[in-house]
Amino acid sequence: MTMKKILSRYKVIAILWWLCVPLTAWALPDFTEIVKENSPPVVKIITTYSNNNRSPERYLFGERDLPEAFRDFFTPRRYRQQQASGSGFIISQDGYIVTNYHIVENADKITVRLFDQMEYVAQMIGTDQTSDLALLKIKADKDLPHLQLGEPDALEVGEWVIAIGSPFGLDYSVAAGIVSAKGRSLPNEQNQNYVPFIQTDVAINPGNSGGPLFNLKGELVGVNSQIYTRSGGSIGLSFAIPVEVVRDVIGQLRSHGSVRRGWLGVGIQAVSNDLAESFGLSKAQGALVTEVFDQSPADLAGLRSGDIILYFNGKKIEHSGQLPHFVGATKPGARVGLLVVRDKKKKRFTTTIANLDERTTQNGTQQNRPDEETGVGLVVENIPDDRSGARHGVIVHRVISNSVADRSGFIVGDIIVEIGGQKIQHRKDFDRSVVRIKNPSKIPVKIIRNQSTLYLSLVVE
Repeated sequence: MTMKKILSRYKVIAILWWLCVPLTAWALPDFTEIVKENSPPVVKIITTYSNNNRSPERYLFGERDLPEAFRDFFTPRRYRQQQASGSGFIISQDGYIVTNYHIVENADKITVRLFDQMEYVAQMIGTDQTSDLALLKIKADKDLPHLQLGEPDALEVGEWVIAIGSPFGLDYSVAAGIVSAKGRSLPNEQNQNYVPFIQTDVAINPGNSGGPLFNLKGELVGVNSQIYTRSGGSIGLSFAIPVEVVRDVIGQLRSHGSVRRGWLGVGIQAVSNDLAESFGLSKAQGALVTEVFDQSPADLAGLRSGDIILYFNGKKIEHSGQLPHFVGATKPGARVGLLVVRDKKKKRFTTTIANLDERTTQNGTQQNRPDEETGVGLVVENIPDDRSGARHGVIVHRVISNSVADRSGFIVGDIIVEIGGQKIQHRKDFDRSVVRIKNPSKIPVKIIRNQSTLYLSLVVE
């Protein structure tokens, strides 16, 4: 081969390489315009809280450093103020802001830092622990940049998405990835799974929570909420609340300050291939009913344990995790139909969906709502039957900062068993005792803390 031919061949290779480089670059998404347009409405949330609202341990020294025999002699009276941070975003020019519930939970003060570094103290409009969403409001002397919520069901698995937030306090960090899955069921601390999470491999880290998730059109498609991690940082498993849930929850919080969800009243499990065959199904599908609560909508409709729910209100249930999503999104009071397999035959039922927050237990009594302040600065709930060290009483769920209870030394986790010599069996006993307290007075309160019994004086001034 002549030198001329060799040079000619290298020229061809060089030209092809030169053409391929920009083609490769064009094949990858460019996020710059999306980031420029959508960064200004993203905010940093800074929460200030007292130790007693985050943990029972309020000691100024390390409790673990103190010999165990002496720990019960020390009742903490003072505590440090601590700070934490997360992300959020503005949804209206007059200052409404969306973030995660777990970021602002029990916060004594919520500060919002804008893109221009201006800071405002935020007012809490409403929270929803079930969906992990919260709505805040700030008063600014100008119209604020804001985001529009995207259209529901517009997101596809494999689609590019980007997140903007403040991981580890690093403001306005951008991360990109793809949608790994949709409709993930992740039970929360109350073992509820009413949110069909978006799973992504976007690098979400502590501080990103509450921040927005965008598609390539710049539309807000979700709110970053959770990660799976072993190290405390991202391992490529992050979860976002889909926009359709955000739209519904925030709309209710803005209008009513609370959220109403549907409740059917069944316990369910997944249908395996073996179970499907034994129940006469051609494939594994639906939700197998393991329990029906007394006087629930399911009970009133005639459902029973062993039924397999295939359709709820016209929506097919491919897997059991979809049923709570469908039920929770149904407005209480709505009349719905169910298609069920029983004794290898299909049957239809109709019922009226109840309100999740007004649901009843198997005994027909209303379940506890440990979110109501009792008048002395305590939020309490009935203790579980298996709580060691106490066969009766109420457990302190929250202590309101600078309240009567806070100044009297109560902390989260205390079990109250007597007030003024009156035994406290349940929440109703506690409520009656609190109502009888006169002002001013000092009431002896018997509690169990760390499996040890002691008395506190509830000083009402």
